[in-house]
This record gives sequence, structure tokens and C-alpha cells, in this order.
Amino acid sequence: MIVSFGARNIPRAWLIESAKHPRQAPARSKGLRWLLGQPRRFSLFRQAGLSNTSNARILACDARFALQPRSQGVFHFCKMDIGWDDLRLFLDVARLGGLSAATATTRLSAATLGRRVTALEKQIGEPLFVRQQTGYRLTPVGEELLRRAEDVEAAMQSLTRWREGSLPDRIVRVSAGPWTSAFVCAHIGDIWTVDDGIRVEFVTTTDRVDIGRRAADIGIRSERPTEQWLAGRQSGKVAHAIYSGRQLINGIAAGLFVGVTGEGANIASARWLQAHHGDRIAVRGNNSHSVRELVAAGAGLSIFPCFVGDSDPRLVRVAQPIAELETDQWIVTHHEERHSPPVRKVADRITALMRAHQPLFRGKTPIR
Repeated sequence: MIVSFGARNIPRAWLIESAKHPRQAPARSKGLRWLLGQPRRFSLFRQAGLSNTSNARILACDARFALQPRSQGVFHFCKMDIGWDDLRLFLDVARLGGLSAATATTRLSAATLGRRVTALEKQIGEPLFVRQQTGYRLTPVGEELLRRAEDVEAAMQSLTRWREGSLPDRIVRVSAGPWTSAFVCAHIGDIWTVDDGIRVEFVTTTDRVDIGRRAADIGIRSERPTEQWLAGRQSGKVAHAIYSGRQLINGIAAGLFVGVTGEGANIASARWLQAHHGDRIAVRGNNSHSVRELVAAGAGLSIFPCFVGDSDPRLVRVAQPIAELETDQWIVTHHEERHSPPVRKVADRITALMRAHQPLFRGKTPIR
């Protein structure tokens, strides 16, 4: 093992003063014995005329220097100032295997992520990834940093839990799309009671909320989680069908459709409607609830999850569910939080709620 120092960072006067008092060095410390026993140790300090014990004392006293891993078992000491934001980006790229996949969780462009990763590598002094066409593969130094970054992540999560634990009740955040969130809210008595000693917050969005970073504790998603730090259990399936308002007026009478614009245009049902009936979309709404109101008022037909359309007396299903739009439903939690009593209690109840209403979710109720 080679140990080197960034000598330019150490005041010369301090080095000389340390050399005058070598006997004061804590040479018996177990934490320093391995350093004193290494070949070619402290070569730069030897050139300065300092003894081994002085070297050890300097190392022990200067808390500004951190042990930094280098490839092939080589280490050096350098001044470190890595921010938590940089480590979080590194964790996303390392866990997802590349820049493209990490753009979804970090909400940064691939170019920006690439620059941040390169800057981190320069700060570390070693490559962290092997760039390949199929993705990013960690180098030995990258694997070591991943282990250490995960320790920092656990500490930050512990700090967050401690902060929330100082509040009267534990907060459990549930993320879901607009329709699913509305359904769970309508059945709040099935998943939460005052006596639970917890508080529930709903994070309603069409975007995927980052559970890994504790933006939510529980996510209700349409596909199985692939991230290694997430755990999921399937609660059933969700069917989609075309619905109309009950009065054959206006756009409905003309056979026109109501589409979705904005963020909602990226969901699978909106893309299917655009692909199959895009030329017949006359009116659009920028969120799912406005689309439902438009259909109920006669503006046109549109696609809704069956548990939404079949539950609204103003709507009627005009055809059987669309097979290619049937999706799974998963209850997703962080693998470290899934055994937390508050999170587990809410997740279990949501799962039971969804499974109990599977006929409604799968479109098995009669067409009205």
C-alpha cells in the first residue's frame, strides 16, 4: 500500500514544529500501527526530513485530511468536501446503471448528470464508472464509494426519521395518480383512524414519486418496482374502458372524444386514445377530473379506469374493457421502511382495500 499526502496543503511551519517533538506522537495507538508498518510510507514527508513518528502525529492531528480509496489498493489523503446532493446523484446513476435511467429519478438531463458525475470523479481523483454502450458499470473505486454513500444515505434517512419522530405523530406519505388517490381518500376510514397515532399525507401526481429519497413512504403504482431498494406486492389489476355521458348530446351525439393535454397526456390510456381516435378529439382537458366533467356534460367520449367510470352515475360504459390497457397494481415501499409499524399498517390496509374491490377495478361490474 502506498500512502501519499498532498504536501502543498500542509503549512511548512507546522511540519517543522511537529518534527521537533516526535516523542509526543501517539505511536501506540492501534489506529496508527498499520500506517507505521507499511512499506514506502510517507515518502513525501521523508523527503522533508521528518521521522515516522512525526508523520503519525501529523496524520492523527490533522482532521482536515480524509482517507481516500484509490484503485488497486492505493490510497491517498486529500481535502474532501463532497456534498450530499452529489452523493444522491451518484447513488441514482450507480443503482440504475446509467444516465438515461437516472434522469427520471433526478429530474436532471443526461448531459447535466454526466457533468456532475465527471466533476465528482475529478474530486475523488479516480474514475467511478466504466462507460459502456449498455450503461455505466462501477469501477472498484466506484463500488467502494457506493458502500460509503449508502452509509451516508442511511444516516440522512435516520436524521429524517428522528426529525419526524419529534413530532406528535409519525407521518406516512402515500403517493398515487389522481384517480387512485381519490379512491383511497374516499375510503379513508378503511386505512386510517384517529387511534392509530399516525398522520397520513397524500401525494397526488401523474409523475413517479421518488420513494428512495423519502418523497413518499408508500406508492400505488401500475407496474412492479425494479429498483433494488424498493419492495412491492401486487394488489390486483386495473381495467380501462370507453365511457359516455348519459345524455346523447353535443360531442357524444357526433361520436367525438375528449382528450387529455399537459402531464396527463403521458399516461397509457391517453396515448392509446390519441393513437386510435386522435383525429376525432374535439375537446381536451389538462387533468383527469376536468375530462370526466366534460364527458358527463356531453362534450364527448373518453377512457377512464373502470373503478372510476362504473362508480360515477353520470357515466355509462359503452364497450367492454380494452384488453391492452389492463395494468397491474402494486403497493410499493422502501425496503428499509416496509417493516416500520406505521408504514406497514397503512400499506397492509391499502392492499386489503384494493383486493376487496377487485371486481370494480377489473371492470367486472355489469354495464349500466
